[in-house]
Amino acid sequence: MKTKLGLLYGGKSAEHKVSMQTAMAVIRALDLEKFEIHPIYINEEGKWIKGAQLQAPVENVKELEFTGGNELSPLSLAPALFEGNKQEQAPLDVIFPLLHGPNGEDGTVQGLLELLNLPYAGNGVLASAAGMDKVMMKNVFAQAGLAQVNYVAFIKSEWQKEKEAAYAKVEEALGYPCFVKPANLGSSVGISKCRNRAELETAFAEAFQFDRKVIIEEGVTAREIEVGILGNDEPECSIAGEIVPKKDFYDYKAKYEDGETALIIPAEITEDEYKQIKAMAIQAFKALDCSGLVRADFFLTKDGRALINEVNTMPGFTPFSMFPLLWKHTGVEYPQLIERLVNLAKERHNEKQQIKYTF
Repeated sequence: MKTKLGLLYGGKSAEHKVSMQTAMAVIRALDLEKFEIHPIYINEEGKWIKGAQLQAPVENVKELEFTGGNELSPLSLAPALFEGNKQEQAPLDVIFPLLHGPNGEDGTVQGLLELLNLPYAGNGVLASAAGMDKVMMKNVFAQAGLAQVNYVAFIKSEWQKEKEAAYAKVEEALGYPCFVKPANLGSSVGISKCRNRAELETAFAEAFQFDRKVIIEEGVTAREIEVGILGNDEPECSIAGEIVPKKDFYDYKAKYEDGETALIIPAEITEDEYKQIKAMAIQAFKALDCSGLVRADFFLTKDGRALINEVNTMPGFTPFSMFPLLWKHTGVEYPQLIERLVNLAKERHNEKQQIKYTF
């Protein structure tokens, strides 16, 4: 029998457009002999709109931006749970949240799907929430003993009351250069590199447009190395790749618009350096209780020391994104990767069904 797969994409997030590209790529790769594809679009206002089952791959992302009257309540994804629900359609077998950023990658949608008792691909509530919040993520890494750059963090109200004290703390703890980032956002949105006080002040104002909390990280001279992790309790690590920005750093335009970045796969690193990165990536995956997939990003210093930068619990997922490319070069093609993630979702859900919640 075919797997009834619900693709959840779009989202009320600054990364809405990135999610749309991901959805189109996944749809094109899915085998229609194995899957029924049921698109569920979340528009930029947060409304959920279900499209008709797809009978063929889509040719343009606009085809996935539904505006019609088939708006639905997320609760209707699990009709059997609600007495009096007259929805006749059989429930979906697996939900694949292809959502990036807040309101999708941060544990909110995952929590909904848990309450509905629906299998879903990717990370659970805890890993998604902690992986989205860079401050919490780095606190977990510190507790796990993972080497990383120095950092400080501020909430918006704290900064507004004592701006000079905030800037002074950054200068004392980190110095220049440093990087200012929204704590809960991905795709390099709102990130600035600062070389002096004037740039720091501008960067704070920019980052606080996207989040109520920011993190500031020490700048290091290092290569940017990434690996992909795939699995549940026994995660596997891909080969390593390297990000080589042609600009000063890997910002949103370099990542999605200019093509001003080289992806080198496999990365030219030693076997010992790879072993160090692999061990740290799997340790980070387990520390956050991840499942399904993660892209782990590292700094590699000139003396061969790896520092974990962050993990991304829903990394870029088009065939040309780093995570799928890493697995392609490891021997897992894009359609196989999607199937693996669907199967891992079923595996994790089945395991949870064995847990007894009554005494």
